[in-house]
Amino acid sequence: MNNIKLTSVKLIKGLYDEFKLRTVNSEMTLQKVANRAILMYLKEDGFRDKVETNQDLSISGSNF
Repeated sequence: MNNIKLTSVKLIKGLYDEFKLRTVNSEMTLQKVANRAILMYLKEDGFRDKVETNQDLSISGSNF
């Protein structure tokens, strides 16, 4: 377990609720999505550019 980092993040409730509904009958978990998204962010320039330029979320006190 030395290669596991326990962390805490704040999620937008509506997005998380939609994620839970969409994945209720699947093997996909938030942990899988987070790990895969981080890997893609690090390895795929196109994915990184999409994430960095996405304007669909509004800035709040938590800088989402």
